[in-house]
Amino acid sequence: MSATLPIERRPLGRSEQTIPRVALGCGNFGGVGSAPELFGHGLNEDEAFALMDTAWESGIDHFDTADAYGGGRSERMIGSWMLTRGVRPGITTKTFNPMDAGADHGLARTRILRQFESSLDRLGVDYVDLYLAHEFDPDVPVGETMAAFDELVAIGRVRAYGVSNFDAPQLEAALAAGSPQAIQNEHSLFARGDEDAVLPLCERERVSYLVFSPLAGGWLTGKYRRGEPFPAGSRMTQRPEPYTAFRSDATFDRLERLAGIAAEDGRSMAGLALAWLLADDRVAQIVVGPGRPEHLEPVREALERPLTGAQREEIARC
Repeated sequence: MSATLPIERRPLGRSEQTIPRVALGCGNFGGVGSAPELFGHGLNEDEAFALMDTAWESGIDHFDTADAYGGGRSERMIGSWMLTRGVRPGITTKTFNPMDAGADHGLARTRILRQFESSLDRLGVDYVDLYLAHEFDPDVPVGETMAAFDELVAIGRVRAYGVSNFDAPQLEAALAAGSPQAIQNEHSLFARGDEDAVLPLCERERVSYLVFSPLAGGWLTGKYRRGEPFPAGSRMTQRPEPYTAFRSDATFDRLERLAGIAAEDGRSMAGLALAWLLADDRVAQIVVGPGRPEHLEPVREALERPLTGAQREEIARC
């Protein structure tokens, strides 16, 4: 990818901050998300550096990570890359999950403050742009969690905070107790559960809606084919649990229809799926997690060839 991508910025909730519509997801650096059994898998440092180099040179200047991604390896790789390259992208990080099998987890105030300091150490920074509660914690009052995030904002260590993997009632509770500016949830052509309640709530309360897994764990790239083994190293061979519901003839029928629409318009399926998300004004940011630099090409395609409203509706009906 040579030329800089045309990435616009959007307001971050009700804050004075802005965020780019595309961020680099770093959940596969040194692991596969927050799964302790896969810590040490995923991209090694050289592979992660190559991906960050390409993303940065292309104009993707916001990186999304979490303390537990790779058991801290993801944050550490980002910190090392920033140090050696002498640049500072915007950073989203998160906390909730254990840093290793059997370690503590959750959103108690003392744990949030401890984990946040460890994130700063691994990243080598003195603040982060966006700090997210990675899951809802039913064992801790949401007011305690929001108060801890407010503390971090008050002392200038966090520019804005939000939540992830919350449903509408959980987000409402967070809004009643604090000032979350964003929610980051799974959303794609294959995962549209937030359309009924979460997205309308975000519009009403001016909460930025951020998307992870925009390609449904690789399903919307077209690499999974009916009657064929899943490709080695894919999400379906490493961490298939979030996507097992897609293993059906109905899914493959839909993929074939989407492939036909994409081919007719001279697009890749991945580019089509990302463009579908970016054509929704309610989506403030998509977090893309490529495995190789060339996997960023559909991002360029989606940005340079936006969909019309009519095209988006047609694809949604597919």
